[in-house]
Amino acid sequence: MSAERSSLSYLKWPLVTTVIGLGLSAWLGWATVGELHGVVSFLIVGTVLAALEIALSFDNAIVNANKLEDMTPVWRQRFLTWGILIAVFGMRIVFPLAIVAIFAWINPFAAMHLALSDPDEYSRIIGHAHGPISAFGGTFLMMVALKFFIDEDKSIDWIAVLEKRLRLWGSIRGFEIALVLVIVLLICRVLPVEEQSAFLMSAIMGLLVFTLVDGLGTYLDNIAGSTAQIGAKGGLGAFLYLEVLDASFSFDGVIGAFALTTNILLIAIGLGIGAMYVRSMTIMLVERGTLAEFRYLEHGAFYSIFALSVVMFLQSLVHVHELITGSIGMTLIGLAFLASILHNKREA
Repeated sequence: MSAERSSLSYLKWPLVTTVIGLGLSAWLGWATVGELHGVVSFLIVGTVLAALEIALSFDNAIVNANKLEDMTPVWRQRFLTWGILIAVFGMRIVFPLAIVAIFAWINPFAAMHLALSDPDEYSRIIGHAHGPISAFGGTFLMMVALKFFIDEDKSIDWIAVLEKRLRLWGSIRGFEIALVLVIVLLICRVLPVEEQSAFLMSAIMGLLVFTLVDGLGTYLDNIAGSTAQIGAKGGLGAFLYLEVLDASFSFDGVIGAFALTTNILLIAIGLGIGAMYVRSMTIMLVERGTLAEFRYLEHGAFYSIFALSVVMFLQSLVHVHELITGSIGMTLIGLAFLASILHNKREA
């Protein structure tokens, strides 16, 4: 019974957030529509958005847990507190407003007014920015996945036939960068001429941000090893890396949310509920040492990240439904989980 209570204890704050969030969704539905069907509609959409966020970000929780294991308790706590504020308010509210402000050449306050007064136009502008956002997020996430697989020091392989070969390429400096650039150039050749420059620029920005964040994170963590003001290894650098990674994972969910509703407040509520569950899953994975117990779970997460990056690139050409994206990620992680259980049985 104690183990069961321990498991349920991780759901305390997500459940509280769910009750508050759905209550706000119902109130928002009544305030917007003024009828009961509006309340029911907003409740359903809020629930679907939360489920969508959980499905798309489960692999994010695994990757976060892997990084958090090396972080000091102070910075781990900061990520789990400050990080959730940045994730909910920064990516679910500020980020969409910033997109509209940039593409419509208006200030953020005007973007907020547009979101509340003319949600259809607001959604149209977000949709117009989908291509460049997909290029940025796809490039960043593909670099994250390739850095994990193309690594000479990697010692555990799930799909050995593939991963052993990828490890061999780790001796070639910058191989993953060259591979991503080749993929970006191939996609550019297929895109209409008027979209090529924006796609290429966004992809280069994604590559640049990954390189800067990864390099800065390593540099700051090295300083942190001897600087008490920052902390030990796994401090500010790891925090910055995880925040950018969180943002990249959020792109797909935020853009996909506009397919369900154009109400920015409802989007923030629904995705915010889902983000709380993802954070709780992260905490549980760290405190219970789940990644160590299931050796291939991390591999499944990075395969899922790679699949998500490919989907984001494809979305520049065709529409891929968010449920398909979430299903691919959950399937890969589920297979990795089953493979881990089978391995544990063989070892036993």
